[in-house]
Amino acid sequence: MTSTSSKSPLAAVSDLLCFVLVVGGGSGLLHEWLGWRIHVLGFVRFLAPDGYETYAYLVMVVLGLIVGAAGDAVFRRGRG
Repeated sequence: MTSTSSKSPLAAVSDLLCFVLVVGGGSGLLHEWLGWRIHVLGFVRFLAPDGYETYAYLVMVVLGLIVGAAGDAVFRRGRG
């Protein structure tokens, strides 16, 4: 199967990074705020310093959204 829209490698990596940051940060926030034991991407908890977990997870979500928007902009610019 071939795809009609071929993404650049940079756009594909940014999509993956966006997914990891948003889902990992979101699951970390759910764990911190509600006490849920959701460890979808458990390795991101090692990126959060002790005592600052909530801030770190919030920064991960925001950074993931920024990376996703930048990757989408790169994809649209290359296509257009």
